[in-house]
Amino acid sequence: MNVQWESVIGLELHVQLATRSKIFSGAANRFGAPPNTQACAVDLGLPGVLPVANEEVIRMAVMFGLAVDASIARQSVFARKNYFYPDLPKGYQISQYELPIVSAGRVQIRIDGATREIGITRAHLEEDAGKSVHEGFAGSTGIDLNRAGAPLIEIVSEPDLRSAGEAVALMKKIHALVRYLEISDGNMQEGSFRCDANVSIRPAGDGGLGTRTETKNINSFRFVEQAINHEIGRQIELVEAGREVVQETRLYDPDRNETRSMRGKEEANDYRYFPDPDLPPVVIDNDYIEAIRRQLPELPEQKQQRFMETYGLSEYDSGYLVANRETADYFESAVTGVPGQAKPVANWIMGELGAALNRESISINDSKVSASMLAGLVKRIADGTISNKLGKQVFEALWNGDGDVDGIIEKQGLKQVTDAGEIGRLVEDVIAENDAQVRQYRNAAPEKRGKMIGYFVGQVMKKSGGKANPKQVNQLLTEKL
Repeated sequence: MNVQWESVIGLELHVQLATRSKIFSGAANRFGAPPNTQACAVDLGLPGVLPVANEEVIRMAVMFGLAVDASIARQSVFARKNYFYPDLPKGYQISQYELPIVSAGRVQIRIDGATREIGITRAHLEEDAGKSVHEGFAGSTGIDLNRAGAPLIEIVSEPDLRSAGEAVALMKKIHALVRYLEISDGNMQEGSFRCDANVSIRPAGDGGLGTRTETKNINSFRFVEQAINHEIGRQIELVEAGREVVQETRLYDPDRNETRSMRGKEEANDYRYFPDPDLPPVVIDNDYIEAIRRQLPELPEQKQQRFMETYGLSEYDSGYLVANRETADYFESAVTGVPGQAKPVANWIMGELGAALNRESISINDSKVSASMLAGLVKRIADGTISNKLGKQVFEALWNGDGDVDGIIEKQGLKQVTDAGEIGRLVEDVIAENDAQVRQYRNAAPEKRGKMIGYFVGQVMKKSGGKANPKQVNQLLTEKL
């Protein structure tokens, strides 16, 4: 009998917080410094030093908790997580275990047109470890401790996800959220946003849980999807061959698109957690929480709803625009410059602008076409100065720095022909030159003529060098034919 398998997935997201200093020391918290220049005596755990909690990380954790409708602990405790690894200079990591600062939250994701609510088990604060460096060390490993002590919030989901697609949707949702809150830059290439994926399988409809594996430190949405899909397939193959899935920690190799064993999976008791004797409990009150609640910005779901109501955009269009805060800000800035043209502005952002940004691998903040430039372009299309097709030519010139919208239109002679007499002459010429197509059109059923007229429109546009107003061309052709 063929068994239908169901995957059970939970994510652990490690988000580096955007504080100026580290979680327990005054050392700088920034990326790109020369190796081992940003780890102070506290980060290294040298004798005689004491950690002091950075209040800013507490504020950021509470802010995240409020954004996911979670419970905020009035008292949370830092604990020591004991393990030995070359990039962990103290021999333990300061984290939170039994009493995390955030618990029992929820996040809604949209996938395949449906909304699903995913539970957030907890979000706890901890310090990062250093980094093992293998490049340039023949047969050896270098250790860079710059990252040691960097502030992290680890966000742990319930095992509510049932596919790699859902896992990516949750990851993207939280990535957008921490950026909207401005508590992290979310830069995956720099390690500011990393994912561990816990995956198991079970027969469809079975309420139990299978043996899970944890795939560590995946740093892109694409790799998360690939790693989870590979791991699901690997586990199904094992079970169907009569073998057992081993509980272990695995690594994903994107070059081979496979996961491979790293070490046996540790349990909590392997780490010998106990409260850190050097750090008192973190105690916060309702006034502190409410003060932070008042600082919350408009969150993605709220902004999306507003875009739909205020600008009449579809769920898809508004969802695209609010996926990151910078794109949403760009859109609103552009719309301000050309009122009533929200849909065309959205189309240009999702189309030509998005393609140009992807082509050059830059963010919208570094766009060579500013929001005001795009507004100017949309305005000239809306008022009939140029056609949408010629607008693409103007956009390309804007991107290349060839001047402003009106200057480019003038310089390249792109102004749309709207003179009815001139367009009428072009239409007459095209009809006269295409007897066979005219007879076909006139003999066709009325419902088929709509598609057939496109041929004549194309011929007129060709004669006008793309400058004739397409709406007027259509109208005149319909009359004449």
